[in-house]
Amino acid sequence: MKAMVMSAGIGTRLRPLTYNIPKPMFPIVNKPVLEHVLELLRKHNIKEVVVNIHAHQSMISDYFGDGSRFGMKINYSEEKKLMGTAGGVKKVERFFDDTFLVMSGDGLTNINLTDVINFHRKRKAFGTMVLKRVDSRFEYGIALTKKGGHIKQFVEKPAWSSVFSNTVNTGIYVFQPEVFRYIPRAKFYDFARDVWPKLLQRGERIFGYETKKYWCDIGNL
Repeated sequence: MKAMVMSAGIGTRLRPLTYNIPKPMFPIVNKPVLEHVLELLRKHNIKEVVVNIHAHQSMISDYFGDGSRFGMKINYSEEKKLMGTAGGVKKVERFFDDTFLVMSGDGLTNINLTDVINFHRKRKAFGTMVLKRVDSRFEYGIALTKKGGHIKQFVEKPAWSSVFSNTVNTGIYVFQPEVFRYIPRAKFYDFARDVWPKLLQRGERIFGYETKKYWCDIGNL
């Protein structure tokens, strides 16, 4: 399996720290957070990845190179203009011809990705979203699932009055390549804001995998 690691964001929530360093290169326990992400992928036998880059892009590509010293093959997708999470993946659509994984390059987690992938395949899912129960839930997209994990409701960053769940979107996804039908080319497009609501509306088989493992968006450290 291949993966897309989203690393093109400009890290506004971590300013002024990110004026001179991209958020995925922020050091956590003496390693860039992106290195922790890549180590997790490799642990679960995902060794071919695309990393999209934008701000301070050379810092990422210079550090990780072609990935060989990390036991991986790393490809880079340069975004001169930010494309959004879905738009960034659409830009490298040709790389993904089978089930693939998407995750953030600036999130820390020890989630069992093998279990997530098996969950997706067992349910013959079109898309699977990894969910996590949290106390502070208003700054994330929230989902409500039926028994078995079928997503029946999803709202991206709802107003306080519209909150219906504390189960939040972690930004870790597994998709079938047919998802590209729902993403326009060369346009800013977001998975949480644009794609997931459309998949729900069209009745695609989308599921939520709830994890009890550690997960943290470093924008909130």
